[in-house]
Amino acid sequence: MDFQFSREDEDFRLEVREFLKSNLPDHLRRRAYSAGHGVGREAMLEWARILGRRGWVAPTWPKAYGGPGWSAMQRHIFDEECWKADAPTTHFQTYLLVGPTVIKFGNEEQKKRFLPPILKGDVIWSQGFSEPNAGSDLASLKTTAIRRGDNYIMNGTKIWTSGSHFADWCFFLVRTNTEVKAQHGISFLLADLKSPGITIRPIISIDGQHHLNQVFLDNVEVPAENLVGEEGKGWTYAKSLLEDERTGSAFINRSKRNVDKAREIAAAEIRNGRPLLEDPEFRRRMARIDIELAALEYSVLRVLANEKTRQHGNAVAGVLKIHGSELQQKVADLMLEALGQRALRQFPEEWHARDELEALLWPRYVPGRTADAMMARAATIYGGSAQVQRTVIAKLAFGL
Repeated sequence: MDFQFSREDEDFRLEVREFLKSNLPDHLRRRAYSAGHGVGREAMLEWARILGRRGWVAPTWPKAYGGPGWSAMQRHIFDEECWKADAPTTHFQTYLLVGPTVIKFGNEEQKKRFLPPILKGDVIWSQGFSEPNAGSDLASLKTTAIRRGDNYIMNGTKIWTSGSHFADWCFFLVRTNTEVKAQHGISFLLADLKSPGITIRPIISIDGQHHLNQVFLDNVEVPAENLVGEEGKGWTYAKSLLEDERTGSAFINRSKRNVDKAREIAAAEIRNGRPLLEDPEFRRRMARIDIELAALEYSVLRVLANEKTRQHGNAVAGVLKIHGSELQQKVADLMLEALGQRALRQFPEEWHARDELEALLWPRYVPGRTADAMMARAATIYGGSAQVQRTVIAKLAFGL
């Protein structure tokens, strides 16, 4: 694969930069810079609607379903420029997971029903996969969905469901057949989170913020028309979705932006009478991370271009996930080291309207960094733990 940017790619980059300069509101830019792990529902939807008017809100979707039909390189450039500009993220589970899954495996009625509201920025989805005793070993899930007439009746619980407290719908993996091999009895079901019998309990994470939840399902009726694809084929659909998730979990451009923030912090913070950025050991660590990020970025681009990965797609995605999550932690640690004692200050989720005194005490680069570092501790767990991913890689790539 030729990693040189073509003239068309460079023109596209300029187009994206100009769009961001003209259309990204300052209040969203400020919020995204200091928000830590997440910007919240309203900011995500506001930005999604702005992108939607340009036809750019679903970068991976084909033109036939409202996406821009971009190449892998264009998607990478768009993501990179958005992170550089401190644009809010759009909702990962909505645009990169459930949307493409419905496009690949849903019927025409489901596509007409569920895709347009996503493109308009009117709806947010969450992901109901993990359970208290089924995380990386997802095939052992216990939540059931029993067919009764025109409905499925769901019972069970899901955990670590990011954003379900502000989401409208959730895509669930459920067991519809207990008499067959575990992977063969799983189905993919779409459910309105306002349905009777759904209870959402918050889980406050180590950064003091509310990202995560546990969802309890008590005789929840879901119309059978909300079954995606065939009953019992949910594991196949989930593997396709998880490959996209684990490739995306490399979070290359987020880590590159955070390295820039670490550099900004180190240039401003004084150690032993000079900026930390002039310290040889700190510069060595930063250079090492820059090199690792560049190597990982090229690997991600190869996957996006579908080169040399067709045979072991899930294994390669697992490798990217492992290294990407480890790099997130290294970059987060670098920012904390640069902050020094300032890193001890915790900030509330709403940290935008600061008075002048607080602004003097706490420079703009301080809020959100400690929260990012705390959430980065989970990066080697969510989306499939690093230990389990290594076992999957050994099996799929090497037959062990």
